[in-house]
This record gives sequence, structure tokens and C-alpha cells, in this order.
Amino acid sequence: MHKGRREPRARELLDTFGLSEAAGRKFGGYSKGMKRKLTIAAGIIHNPPLLFLDEPTTGIDVASARQIRQIIADFHRSGTTIFLTTHYIEEAERLCGRIAFIVSGKIVLTDTVENLIQPMKENHVMQLTVLNSESAMRGKLTAAFPPLVFQDLSNGQVRVESGEPIPVGPLVRFLEDQGIDVMEARRIRPSLEEVFVRVTGVEVDAMKKEKEKAGGGS
Repeated sequence: MHKGRREPRARELLDTFGLSEAAGRKFGGYSKGMKRKLTIAAGIIHNPPLLFLDEPTTGIDVASARQIRQIIADFHRSGTTIFLTTHYIEEAERLCGRIAFIVSGKIVLTDTVENLIQPMKENHVMQLTVLNSESAMRGKLTAAFPPLVFQDLSNGQVRVESGEPIPVGPLVRFLEDQGIDVMEARRIRPSLEEVFVRVTGVEVDAMKKEKEKAGGGS
């Protein structure tokens, strides 16, 4: 890039990333989020047609992560082809048109977001948050509601799945008759996270904890 274009472009990117006031500061004096934004700015200063980003929002503050996601989306809309690796499933669902699930270094599934989620739309899922539950309750629920599949989750949560609409009222009344308080009954919309867990067997919460150990979450 010619110097006459390089300097105005650098100032433009510093302003875009909110770094203009820190432009004269040494790199070592930048925060982690500022460093991340500056390295991305350096990578796109020449408007590349192809861009590789390796976990660009991992370990930085929420505001910086949101800004970086917005800039990635803007570049994608402008025609830049972007390869993005991320441990945040919701980030991939929001930003990417095509997804590849990688487990132990191998691609196990790849498709568009819509095609990956479509089979989940045929499955009805609900999450109950309850108090005073007992270990035998899942068996009682299964016996009382044979078409439904129940799964115990952590922190008093129960996951309910069915190929048909889930009868919320009868389910809540049954639990209350058993002396169990139902604090929340929430329908779970189909998401890429659901697909990921089903395809890979890797629980998202466990994956996030491992990522936090390595450098923190956004």
C-alpha cells in the first residue's frame, strides 16, 4: 500500500476501533482488548479479499468483543471472505453463513447455519427450573408422560424433549402435586448450540470452562 494511502487508512481504522486517543501510546501500554483491536486493524489495513481470524473475541471485555463482532459483520457484508475460529457457539451462529464443527482436530460436520438447525425445528424442547426436586422424580415424570423425554440438568433444571408440542399445564400441575415448585417453564428455540451438543457430544458449558482456563471469556 502506498504511503499516501497507508497513513489516512491507518487513521481511519484507529477511529473505527476507538483507538484514536491512544494512537501515540506504545503497544505495551494497551489493554488486552485494545491490543486485539489493533492487531485486527493491522490485518485489514489493505482491505484483503480473504481474512483469517483466530478467536478474535476470546479473553477481552464485552464492549470490545461487541465492537469486533460488528466490524467482522460489516466486512462480511462488504464482500470479504472470512474464516473465523471461535469457541463461542452463539458468535458463530450470529456471524457465519457456513459452519464447520471441529472435534479433536477433525471436521465432523459442515453446512449452512439454516441447514444445521432445520432438523432441530422438528423437535420441541422445554427447560424447567424447579425447587424441592428428588432423585426419583425423572422416573415418575417418564411414567406419567411416556411421549416425553426428560433429562436432569444442573441447578434444579430439567430438560424436556418431544416430537410433539409439550403440554405445559399438565406437566406443571403434576410436579406441583408432587410437592415440587416450578419456578420457570421456558421453551428452548432451536439453536446452533443444540446442534453442536447433539452432533459432537461435547457439552458447551464444559467447553467454555476449558476456554476460560486458557485465557478468559468475552
